Amino acid sequence: QVKLVESGGGLVQPGESLRLSCKASGFTCSNCWMTWVRQAPGKGLEWVSAINGAGHVVYYANPVKGRFTISRDSAENTLFLQMDSLKPEDTALYYCAKLTGSGRNYPADYWGNGTLVTVSS
Repeated sequence: QVKLVESGGGLVQPGESLRLSCKASGFTCSNCWMTWVRQAPGKGLEWVSAINGAGHVVYYANPVKGRFTISRDSAENTLFLQMDSLKPEDTALYYCAKLTGSGRNYPADYWGNGTLVTVSS
């Protein structure tokens, strides 16, 4: 059974950092692209970042570029999102997902349940 479990969310003040993790189980796919997507309160899904199987091709949405860093540990089957210089507008439920193809524009076939990030003073 494929499962993605996010962790690491919480309440932080503006300017602080958080590191999200996404542990995958039920599959091992060294070639799989993975992605982070977020949903702010009352808004739709917003793509955040994507990474290829080897971990050396990464993409970021403009609002997070330069502040967020996506990475993965294939040996641990875990995806990460390091979030620095957090802003109130980063407040959202953050989901990790596995993409169906080799590229950031492919749809996702497996999703986690999300981890909540709240940035507030």
